[in-house]
Amino acid sequence: MVHHQPGVATGWFEVVALAALLVASVGYGTAAWRARRRGRWPAHRSLLWAAGALCAGGAIALPVVASGQGSFTTHMVTHLLLGMLAPLLLVLSAPVTLALRALPQGRARVLSAVLRSQVARVLMHPAVAAVLNVGGLWVLYSTDLFHRMHNSDLVYAVVHVHLLVVGYVFTASIIGPDPDPHRASMRVRSLVLVLFIAAHSVLAKWLYAHPPDGVEAGDARVGAQVMYYGGDAVDVVIIVLLFAGHARATRRRRRSSHVRGRAARPSGKLHA
Repeated sequence: MVHHQPGVATGWFEVVALAALLVASVGYGTAAWRARRRGRWPAHRSLLWAAGALCAGGAIALPVVASGQGSFTTHMVTHLLLGMLAPLLLVLSAPVTLALRALPQGRARVLSAVLRSQVARVLMHPAVAAVLNVGGLWVLYSTDLFHRMHNSDLVYAVVHVHLLVVGYVFTASIIGPDPDPHRASMRVRSLVLVLFIAAHSVLAKWLYAHPPDGVEAGDARVGAQVMYYGGDAVDVVIIVLLFAGHARATRRRRRSSHVRGRAARPSGKLHA
């Protein structure tokens, strides 16, 4: 079991986080309704958002309702839900594309300018996003931050917000359907994804053998296995989507090139 003060991190953060998710979901639903009035918004995108919000909300509520609040295994389940599965689902719901369609023209231009900014270029680079993601996990489990998180509401909140945000940014940088003016090449994204998966797997194996202080060996082994195999499952989905997206983009480029070639080809007819 993870030893921490009873009742810590079961108050204001959960209320604020769940309320924020509710507000964001209402906003997404309103934007989807507006987008459908102006044209068409795929229903599956809305379903993906709802599933992602439910995963994030479940991850936030799980430690509160679980009988073993201090369980390392429970912690790892929340890590997978909040840091990997929820970001994947939210990214696939294409919230930026929806915002660009639903916002008034002036605000949409502001959002487009933010996407083109140098800050977005740096933060959305797969290598930077990967370091913030898996690097943060190594810091969490290899220092006393893990125990501080369970003894401080503020640290607990910061860690969980960090998990969701960097998980979203990393996933978006690899397979995001939203417009990205600075999207890295397929080669860069593939290389970063392989290195990320390796670093995540090594961390899971390291935790299996070297659990944080105060965590029982059996609980640590189960939690590490959840991290390892659950992470692999999400990573396989990301790999499939990465290559499927690359294949679609390649076909579109070929069709476009073929159309341009036909348009430029002389008709062969003689004119008097």
